[in-house]
Amino acid sequence: MKFSRMKFNGYLATATLVTAATLTTAATLTGCAASGAQPAPPRAAATTATGQAGAGAATDSAGAGAEAGAGAGAEAGAGAGAGTEAGATTGHAGAGEAAEVARTEAAATGHAGTGAGVEVATVRGPRIAVYQLKGASSPWRELASPNDYGAERVFLVERRDGEWLRVLLPIRPNGSTGWIRTGDVTLTRTTHRVEVDPARFRFTVYDGARVLRTGKVATGRDDTPTPPGRYFFTELVRPPDPRGPYGAYAFGLSGFSPTLKSFAGGPGQLAIHGTDDAAAIGTQASHGCVRVGNADITWMAKNLAIGTPVVVKG
Repeated sequence: MKFSRMKFNGYLATATLVTAATLTTAATLTGCAASGAQPAPPRAAATTATGQAGAGAATDSAGAGAEAGAGAGAEAGAGAGAGTEAGATTGHAGAGEAAEVARTEAAATGHAGTGAGVEVATVRGPRIAVYQLKGASSPWRELASPNDYGAERVFLVERRDGEWLRVLLPIRPNGSTGWIRTGDVTLTRTTHRVEVDPARFRFTVYDGARVLRTGKVATGRDDTPTPPGRYFFTELVRPPDPRGPYGAYAFGLSGFSPTLKSFAGGPGQLAIHGTDDAAAIGTQASHGCVRVGNADITWMAKNLAIGTPVVVKG
């Protein structure tokens, strides 16, 4: 079992490295997978979808006294059902939802109408070169793998062009993209995605057009909002106390608070996580993160992989 030192609300705690669900390896390194391609069932062994939040992951405070620090990130949340798991809500999306699914997948992959989901790129070596322009002679920046929190470095693939991939980057400003080489990564595929609707205080997990699970959320306050956009899971951590402010699990996101540049020593990173305050679910209560019930975050930890796309509606 692996551990990492992680800062929660101003004090250090030991967080357990968690292996998330696993994505299928892409059938080819060029072109789209066949229509209807499905991810492999989740399995316990670590492959390309492991993660861990580390020291400096930004968090929200459960109590008013902990709100002095600037930043947003993996926030304290709600969910009275710690240790219990609600049954998944299943069924098929309606025609309007299916159309929205197709639009979202097309925007994220550049391949409309295939139903094949999106690809996730996992870095093979200890570092990866990222280029601002495809085919540039020198890299724009280099990113390490594992990332700062001990998780394998992954990117959400937005477009393929020969030996190049345009990927969504886990950096400021939110929505930043860059180009990497296909030879530097292992490609996996998922048809899963999470959508968060702040106006309705709800999340929905999809497998293609099919609804797997839905539930209520808490979002950011007016002065520390949850920013709309497209993100992906970057790491998964199990807090030392499932009855604490993070609940049972916390998924780090690739995005950051638009108003807080740091939080509890971290960079203001956003997250989706559980909570110890069920009453806050369905309200604007956080520093920017999305809080869900502990039964919901436990289900996500068992069924969703690092790299899974997350769309926060505007």
